[in-house]
Amino acid sequence: MAAPLDGVRIVSIAQNVPGPVALARLVAEGATAIKIEPPGGDPLRTLCLPWYRELHRDITVHRIDLKSRQGRARLTRLLDRADLFLASQRPAALARLGLDADAARHAHPHLRWLNIVGDAREPGRAGHDLTYQASAGLTSHALPRTLLADLFGAERVVSTAVLLLRQPAPAHAQVGLAQALDTVGSPLRFGVTAEGGPLGGGLPTYRIYEARRGHVAVAALEPHFRERLYEALGLPDGHALADVMRTRSAHQWERWATRLDLPLARVAQAPQVRRRK
Repeated sequence: MAAPLDGVRIVSIAQNVPGPVALARLVAEGATAIKIEPPGGDPLRTLCLPWYRELHRDITVHRIDLKSRQGRARLTRLLDRADLFLASQRPAALARLGLDADAARHAHPHLRWLNIVGDAREPGRAGHDLTYQASAGLTSHALPRTLLADLFGAERVVSTAVLLLRQPAPAHAQVGLAQALDTVGSPLRFGVTAEGGPLGGGLPTYRIYEARRGHVAVAALEPHFRERLYEALGLPDGHALADVMRTRSAHQWERWATRLDLPLARVAQAPQVRRRK
């Protein structure tokens, strides 16, 4: 069977994380893609070469100086044969390159245009995943373990691209990474995961506990899981669990929970990156 995006041709100048992640997903669905990078390459390549290579495995990459007349002419030829143009620049930067939505509509009336910005309410404002998470209240004094805005934003880019491709050309859209956190932040906004909320430490059966070695995540949320957990531990319903969780190692608790079909897992250690001296 043909893949959903077979025959779709994409030209992308989107860099860092959201653009490459979205582009890889679109290619996985059958699209073919050419990625244009500046002469110095995509910053993601320097940040994490293995991830960069994984995301660009099936993508043709060209390094072109779009500030030069020859570079823009080469990009024009590529766009003449494309169905979708993907960017991740602030509007002023695209306008300087003659790649804003209005210019693209006139120069390439067959093309769908999609740009990724930080915040759709203020597309010219500088920011990155960390600042968007901080503004949404999703991090505090510690750096987040993952790139929520970038990755959820990439998923929005994919769905928006699919919708654009269903529209007659020319069509254009903009995706804001900050807006991708609106749904992600809903549990916190409604108090579900806020400190002391039902999924924020308010329930003893939905917490992270210190074990004899390591930590465990207990998620006995449904009544039948909660009942089974307390029955297996020989404790009354609602009893504190911190002390009993320290009696076994995280691995032992995980094996125990698997036998009883309980939602409990050891907390995996995050990989450590050796710092350069």
